[in-house]
Amino acid sequence: MLKTIDKGILYMLLGALISALNGALTKILSEHMSALEIVFFRNLIGVFIILYALKHTAPKLSGGKFYMLFSRGLYGFLAMILFFYTITVIPLGEAMTLNKTSPLFVTILAYYILKEELDQKTLFALLIGFLGIILIVKPFGMSISYVHFLGILGGFFAASAYTTIKKIKDIYDSRVIVLSFVGVGTLLPAIFFLVAPYFEPPEAISFLFPLFVMPTDIYVWTLILFIAMISTLSQWLLTKAYSTSNLSIIGVISYTNIPFGVGFGFLLGDTFPDFLTLMGITLIVLGGVLVGMKKRN
Repeated sequence: MLKTIDKGILYMLLGALISALNGALTKILSEHMSALEIVFFRNLIGVFIILYALKHTAPKLSGGKFYMLFSRGLYGFLAMILFFYTITVIPLGEAMTLNKTSPLFVTILAYYILKEELDQKTLFALLIGFLGIILIVKPFGMSISYVHFLGILGGFFAASAYTTIKKIKDIYDSRVIVLSFVGVGTLLPAIFFLVAPYFEPPEAISFLFPLFVMPTDIYVWTLILFIAMISTLSQWLLTKAYSTSNLSIIGVISYTNIPFGVGFGFLLGDTFPDFLTLMGITLIVLGGVLVGMKKRN
């Protein structure tokens, strides 16, 4: 029987692979619909999948602290819409790398919220990781890409969601935790769609208020259904991984989806990362690995 840490690593490896595939399919689907529509349909179908799973086998944990369950859903939605939006406008590998700054943020949040250790060596590892972010963003001439900033912000919200999972894993079934994510991720886009015809948003957040258009193409619906299924599976795997093992160690394993993302993006026509971007990716991964090694010791 696998040890607890081994199961957590296995869950994360599978989740990372499926996450990279999901990113590639999202990039393809973004040619036919907005990022918010993708989030809406992906989560709506996910709600039915999780409800069926709960009906088949009822959860045994007692529940409680509903506000934290809702927070997990809210953070997850914000992370997803920012990630999906960045996928539509920058190369897939870069979008996935910026999203995977989440383990660095997880370590910081774990220090403040979960009281995990954060010493000088860990701070040095975090510094290396954030130096990698700078190389990817390339803020030369005091100009920082807004899209890259959104990608980093998505990583922060993902870290917030994962840290919340750690706080509620002993009172909520993992399927219920995922249900909070897909539920909020369905409700909020629906509200934005209703408001969109009557609201002229600032350009910076216009991607949150697109006009809703019902898909009619069978090809598009096929992509939507497939993305919904594998995304729900990926979320369940990630939830199990972060519930099973140490946050920082599992966070390191999550970096394995970056080379998958770069490869899928290249196949879809993205340019191969330049030298500074590759250096940035390397430093982000190195920072995460050092954090995980320190935590394991």
